[in-house]
Amino acid sequence: MRKDFTAYNIVNQLNLSTATASFFLACLLILSFRLSAQDGYRLRQRRDTLILPRLIRDSMVLQRDTRISIWGWAPKGQTVRIKFNNHRYRTTAATDGKWSIQLQPTPPAAPSPWRSKARPRIVLHDILAGDVWLCSGQSNMVHQMALHSVRYASEVSQADNPQIRQFWVPNEPSLKGPAADLSSGYWKSADRQNIGEFSAVAWFFAREIYRQQHIPIGIINASVGGSPIEAWISEEALKAFPNFDSIIKRNNESAYTKRAAPLTRISRPSPPDAGLSGPHPRYDTAYTPVGWRIIGIPGYWEDQGVNGLDGVVWYRREIDIPARMLQSAARVFLGRIVDADQLYVNGRLVGNTTYMYPQRRYSIPPGLLHAGKNLFVIRVTNNSGKGGFVPDKPYCLFAGDDTVDLKGYWQYKVGQVFSPRKFPGTTVNSTSTNPGFSPQNQPAALFNGMLAPIIPYTVKGFLWYQGESNTGHAAQYARLQPAMIADWRQKWHEGALPFLFVQLPGFGDYHYTPTESQWAELREAQARSLSVPNTAMAVAIDLGEWNDIHPDRKKKWAHAWRSQH
Repeated sequence: MRKDFTAYNIVNQLNLSTATASFFLACLLILSFRLSAQDGYRLRQRRDTLILPRLIRDSMVLQRDTRISIWGWAPKGQTVRIKFNNHRYRTTAATDGKWSIQLQPTPPAAPSPWRSKARPRIVLHDILAGDVWLCSGQSNMVHQMALHSVRYASEVSQADNPQIRQFWVPNEPSLKGPAADLSSGYWKSADRQNIGEFSAVAWFFAREIYRQQHIPIGIINASVGGSPIEAWISEEALKAFPNFDSIIKRNNESAYTKRAAPLTRISRPSPPDAGLSGPHPRYDTAYTPVGWRIIGIPGYWEDQGVNGLDGVVWYRREIDIPARMLQSAARVFLGRIVDADQLYVNGRLVGNTTYMYPQRRYSIPPGLLHAGKNLFVIRVTNNSGKGGFVPDKPYCLFAGDDTVDLKGYWQYKVGQVFSPRKFPGTTVNSTSTNPGFSPQNQPAALFNGMLAPIIPYTVKGFLWYQGESNTGHAAQYARLQPAMIADWRQKWHEGALPFLFVQLPGFGDYHYTPTESQWAELREAQARSLSVPNTAMAVAIDLGEWNDIHPDRKKKWAHAWRSQH
């Protein structure tokens, strides 16, 4: 029998008031040692310092109603004293310098204040007690509110909830075993200044829980675009998968990683871009176009008579702007472009994007446009596959209540042809679809660098959105995801913590006759994880976009869990 849970079934339904605390740690020593995240557990001497992990800091959210794990580093054998919420604790640093304490469950009332008389001391302020969720996966979990600010303009402009907070884990893969700490990171509140940095999926999920329960919500976001699931599983758990275990052993060899590292920067000897040479570059208003051809926007140039070209193509068109549009701020929407682009208006660069996925939305500086004809030039760089402008996206210039359609015929001319690319470092037996050696895609690399340092920070559960990088390996994924769930639960030692995940949305061309689909197979593999207790899946196939692997409608993911009840 299929088990469907909603987010509200899984989280505690108690309606608790906010618990705010000040948190103090004291070490009765003059000397302390600081842990270097790069050097693992090797300690270096530093005066007057007691070290906490990056995650335990001002403005953090602690998990309510359960014992709270706190840890850090000090010289071995030294005593660490803590007072928190009218309770006193003490422990001794182990031989490797690490110490840990479990604090008593935090009640729903605000803890009483406390001052430490010991020196030196660390004082942490503005701490909340609520529910903490670890959010992980690949780019759809990464995608921040700033990238969806047009659709969710009101949510961005009205964001002002200091009781929803996010800690963004930096992208730090490790091929040398579990890291001890993160190099950076801060807890930030969901206000207008910071909301653009929040994961859209995680933010809407947190907001739904907050509206239902009125308790603080902490989001720990550890996500990396393009990452495969095997990168998020520990080395111990991957021993059950011999191909990945052999890769981990190979990556642990310094000689191999030194040889492989340059493969992440594959060079492509090519002639220079002709569009940037000569007396005037092609974006200059003084440039005279000669030998340009006609092409349509949107569309890929491989579908319009330009076959097998990886390189740079220049587009140009004169756009008529009515005088009334000059009275308002103007923006240009250029849909999505494969892969990179630079937009010039009247000879001036007004925007650029370096990779294919973001929506192109550029603001035009005041005074740059004029009534009548304005020169628009777009330099498009394509590295592989079809290059050009993704269909069925908005292509327009708008100011005030007026809009100028930018779709239609443009002139084009090739500026640069790249030499064929070779990938001698393709990872053996990896399910990643990315060619070349990429540290972030290696088995256990992201677990080691991004999850290990935050264990055992007490959490309510896990939120997972991933799978795109593992299409084509559905049978293996059906084993990997349950293995990862068991792995994370075992590492946190909190029992069967809730595990919520998004099933892949719809993507790609529609087919009206039966056909094989790697995405459909992956969805089925994901659904099999529902046999694992205390899991829930958001069915999101109807929320996808055929031409965009990053659907814009992020709010409905949070609703999807609730709708399955």
